[in-house]
Amino acid sequence: MKALPLILSSSLLAACASQPANEIRPLEGEVFYLQRIALPPSATLSVSLQDVSLADAPAVELARQQGPVKGQIPLTFRLDYDPAKVRPNHSYSVSARIELDGKLMFISTERHSVKLDGSDPQPLRIRVDPVR
Repeated sequence: MKALPLILSSSLLAACASQPANEIRPLEGEVFYLQRIALPPSATLSVSLQDVSLADAPAVELARQQGPVKGQIPLTFRLDYDPAKVRPNHSYSVSARIELDGKLMFISTERHSVKLDGSDPQPLRIRVDPVR
């Protein structure tokens, strides 16, 4: 009779151990533009993954990569997001921008939707257009 609680508790521990924890997932891609110009070394790249489901509310950011550009186009990025924050029937999008000294140079002008279910082609290709 004393062995029954021990058996039940070890079974419970084994069941908990077999379930995978929500791991951070990567979304990788590259940002490019069509103009034949070089970026200044002090330019910064910002790429974000957002929940854009609600039309009347600001987008909710799930992941962001921001920092100085490294080299020239295409500029690679990696967004690490928590799959536990992904909701069924929500819409997700990736956007990018390039700035110089706080002034916007390039921005993505098209919506780049992602499903976040593992079916998204990687690397993502995000085109940015010049800001005039």
